[in-house]
Amino acid sequence: MELAVRKSSLHGSILIPGSKSHAIRAVVLASLAEGTSKILRPLESDDSTACLRAAVSFGAQVREKGGWIVKGFAGKPRTPAKELDLGNSGISTNFLAATAAFAKGPTILTGGDSLRSRPFGPICKAINDFGGKAESFGNSGKPPLKISGFLQGGSTEIDGLNSQPVSSLLMNCPVAKQDTEISVVNPHETPYVEMTMRWLDKLGIKYKASENFGRFFVEGEQRYNAFEQPIPADWSSAAFPLCAAAITPGSGVLLQGLDFSDSQGDKEIVTMLRNMGAEIKFREGGIIVNSSELHGAELDLNATPDALPALAVVGCFAEGETRLVNVAQARIKETDRIKAMAAELRKMGADVEELPDGLVVRKSKLKGAVVEGYNDHRTIMALAVAGLNAEGVTKISTAEGINKTYPAFIEAMKGIGAKMELLK
Repeated sequence: MELAVRKSSLHGSILIPGSKSHAIRAVVLASLAEGTSKILRPLESDDSTACLRAAVSFGAQVREKGGWIVKGFAGKPRTPAKELDLGNSGISTNFLAATAAFAKGPTILTGGDSLRSRPFGPICKAINDFGGKAESFGNSGKPPLKISGFLQGGSTEIDGLNSQPVSSLLMNCPVAKQDTEISVVNPHETPYVEMTMRWLDKLGIKYKASENFGRFFVEGEQRYNAFEQPIPADWSSAAFPLCAAAITPGSGVLLQGLDFSDSQGDKEIVTMLRNMGAEIKFREGGIIVNSSELHGAELDLNATPDALPALAVVGCFAEGETRLVNVAQARIKETDRIKAMAAELRKMGADVEELPDGLVVRKSKLKGAVVEGYNDHRTIMALAVAGLNAEGVTKISTAEGINKTYPAFIEAMKGIGAKMELLK
């Protein structure tokens, strides 16, 4: 499907959906737990649904009534009867690969074209180091992955470029038979690791972490107890209406449901935009964003890689030069987002330069164009924000990709005045 976007002015309020990162952690932990957990206000999206389906295949019982009611399998998953199709959910694949290593196996984890192009070598290495067996297609480190048990514990050294394998081990290793020591080389995306640690703290799990997130010790033979937890609003999704309001002339938007006390790293986008001159006011339960004159800045996105697509668009409307740096891991997401944003913004007339670890964007006058969305939710939504401020019509391919994390994006944006139309 194509998404057609025209120049717009934005006014009103928008309710931000639940966090994918929190929702999928909640599903995995509820599945590992004993008893019945209640996940309130969950995110209904392609990624979270894929994780929920897989949890059922491992033996969790799920009811969807006023949220997700999950009866866990107490750290003892069964071997799924057939291969698990996780769509393009990299987070679910990383998290559940270690879970699969507690089943007799073999468990096959696979998914769509994007998932099968992404590297999962670090989590496979750790599973093998801990006594399980993890194999990848053609020894490439890419899915399909074949996982068999049993993950016992022990010690491993893991590449920290992607934080998801680290979080996977922290969540799964408490139910291993032995204690676990994890050494992380070059830790990245540390707010996501901190998010996992906060979940462990809430659930009473015993572990130790170094200050730089480079070493972890997790006690074995622990048990997860059932819990009841609401899912907070997603700062990663909030980035798109937030940036759209900041750069769209004459706009003023209230973003509702956001919590600054939550551990999500992408809340830092507010600080970044304010440092660029954005007019952002705080109020209980949300923020008000008014359009304003922006100036370029150098932004270190190592801890907030998901913000790169939206901030690349902001750079097109900021005086001078905006540098998005130290975010090489953006190349191994649903697509190579550094390359994708550079290529597609150039089609719209942007002055953008690709760096090995980021982008340089200079103020530009954008025009509508036919651009590729790469079936990547964040690339699609970022290009839609660009289209709201471009002359003419912008058409974005693979628009169905937004269902990965923000299925209501188009209708929510139309509700604040965005001229968007889904073309079949």
